[in-house]
Amino acid sequence: MNAAELWERYQHWLYHHADLGMYVDISRVRFTPKFVESMQSRFVRAFADMQALEAGAIANPDEQRQVGHYWLRSPELAPSPQLTQDIVSTIASIETFASKVLAGDISPPDAASFTDILAIGIGGSALGPQFVASALAPINASLNIHFIDNIDPDGIDRVLQTLSGRLNSTLTIVTSKSGGTPEPSYGAIEVKAAYADAGVEFAPRAIAVTGKGSKLDQIAQSEEWLATFPMDDWVGGRTSELSAVGLLPAALQGIDIRAMLAGARAMDGATRIPDIKSNPAALLAMSWYWLGDGKGSKDMVVLPYKDRLMLFSRYLQQLVMESLGKARDLDGNLVEQGIAVYGNKGSTDQHAYVQQLRDGINNFFLTFIEVLRDRDRPRFELEPDVTAGDLLCGFLLGTRQALFDNHRDSITVTLPEVSPTSIGALIALYERAVGFYASLVNINAYHQPGVEAGKKAAAGILKLQKQVLQALREGTGPMTVSEIAAAIAAPERVETIYQLARHLVTNGRLVLTEGDLGRPNTARLMPK
Repeated sequence: MNAAELWERYQHWLYHHADLGMYVDISRVRFTPKFVESMQSRFVRAFADMQALEAGAIANPDEQRQVGHYWLRSPELAPSPQLTQDIVSTIASIETFASKVLAGDISPPDAASFTDILAIGIGGSALGPQFVASALAPINASLNIHFIDNIDPDGIDRVLQTLSGRLNSTLTIVTSKSGGTPEPSYGAIEVKAAYADAGVEFAPRAIAVTGKGSKLDQIAQSEEWLATFPMDDWVGGRTSELSAVGLLPAALQGIDIRAMLAGARAMDGATRIPDIKSNPAALLAMSWYWLGDGKGSKDMVVLPYKDRLMLFSRYLQQLVMESLGKARDLDGNLVEQGIAVYGNKGSTDQHAYVQQLRDGINNFFLTFIEVLRDRDRPRFELEPDVTAGDLLCGFLLGTRQALFDNHRDSITVTLPEVSPTSIGALIALYERAVGFYASLVNINAYHQPGVEAGKKAAAGILKLQKQVLQALREGTGPMTVSEIAAAIAAPERVETIYQLARHLVTNGRLVLTEGDLGRPNTARLMPK
């Protein structure tokens, strides 16, 4: 394409939301008019599917669940008056609670006020709050937030060490819809023990965000935790940032959650328009389909040119990959769908993997996230007529052009600034794009059978470990891994038993009496 053709294409495929000040530019995706025409019928279904979902249809057939994250910012769309009232009252109660904490009206028993937040969660219960905190938390926030988002003991210890001497003024939020997910459940047990070791009572400093009547809810009620907030079964973890899961920690950091909801609501309105060219989420979904041949054959590289948005790619990894990474379509056909997502930030990545993106294997498409506003301070020029923001803008536009010149396609999403409104809108834009794309390729975007399979397998490993330890305790002396496997009638698990033994020896729970751990069947083991 020559310069005139590119300019015409840019004007044709540049979407602008005037109220939000946001742009979506797909002009550097080389789809053809014939392809756009072929997508019209697919989008008729996608628009209808989305309309049914918002009206309360069972959008997750595997789990027979409604999918209602769009109701969170438009409660009047909820399918029952009671549900509308529940959403409205939850938001109000979060605002009231957070304002009282920040004002010192709600405080720990033996401190003037809370100083820190410790958020315990996994997956969407951590990724969304982490992204929003990184993007929006004030530098001088009254409460500093810390996350335990894994069950790595060393990671837990490191977080708790940063809170040493301040646990008495730390407010802990435990987030788990069912209350049975191992990582947040065990993380909470570790943290409760740390409070006890410090001589600090946990319950007056603990909040649960969970399903009503869940295991976690029952614990919080019986132990008289400070507060509980609901996580409804129609909100999936990866779409939960604008529920109590994300709104509570955001409000406690002084972030304007009403503005986040307003931004999402405005974007929802734009992405309901049943016309591809007028709908920014449809433009994204159509581009993804073209770029990956409808099969996810290319990775999505997300490159925000703003430090505050560095965690956006991690947030999108779950939203996109957990939603779209499915073995079978809605008709039961094996399709193995998905789009891999990775990224960090510009211009850092121009000194890292952009070299491969420009000149290496062409197995990706790039999404640039541009922020127009450079900084809040007065302009500072590095040299006449050039600021740091100008340089950053130059890197973005230059990289976009260099990639396109070498037949590497890209999408550019532009925000006017990083604000609660724009972040809410950005979240809503990608939530809807994922939903549309799922309809285009006929998959269920709202379940996660692969995640459940991993959980079940992990539970089986822990059960096997208990059998190994019991067999060694009941044995008459040291045993090899093969002897242990025979003792528990699990010869097919001998490799896993060896791997467990190696872990237990390293952590001082088994003793190597003779042999070599590097030669699995010479090692003889016994309990310490």
